[in-house]
Amino acid sequence: MNTEDPIVATRRWLERAVIGLNLCPFAKAVHAKRQIRYVHSPARTPEALLEQLADELRFLHAANPDTVDTTLLVHPQVLGDFLEFNDFLDDADALLARLDLEGEIQVASFHPDYRFAGTGPDEIGNFTNRAPYPTLHLLREASIDRAIAAYPDPDVIVERNIATLEALGIGGWRELMRP
Repeated sequence: MNTEDPIVATRRWLERAVIGLNLCPFAKAVHAKRQIRYVHSPARTPEALLEQLADELRFLHAANPDTVDTTLLVHPQVLGDFLEFNDFLDDADALLARLDLEGEIQVASFHPDYRFAGTGPDEIGNFTNRAPYPTLHLLREASIDRAIAAYPDPDVIVERNIATLEALGIGGWRELMRP
């Protein structure tokens, strides 16, 4: 059983993989400015997580972006099964609509067993979205738009990430993520 603090593990993943491998070229700036809010959810049911997600969406929407630009909601005790997690994303999108936050905030997803449709479980491309614990990433749409506008060719990010991970390999990924 993993007894490591989920926030510590998530920060390590962000620093080593997301920023260290440059999987997201936009993450380094908000990390350096300490604009990422890390939230460890105590939720044990999807319903409780959805309630906390609503609270976090409201919080992020109201927060000054210079202080909190994005939130990582880490929920290690619920939605450990990837298919259930993936189904929950429909509920997250419906919640955005109910809160009238579509076009303002989006929810990205990361999971230890993340798997893109049509891929095998150990295909390295899946690792672009693999975090140590199930995680919902709340992003301001305006921040995404600014970051993409400032990036010379955002379309190459996915291809570059696959090449980076293929060069690293699954063994290299495991070594990179070791505490």
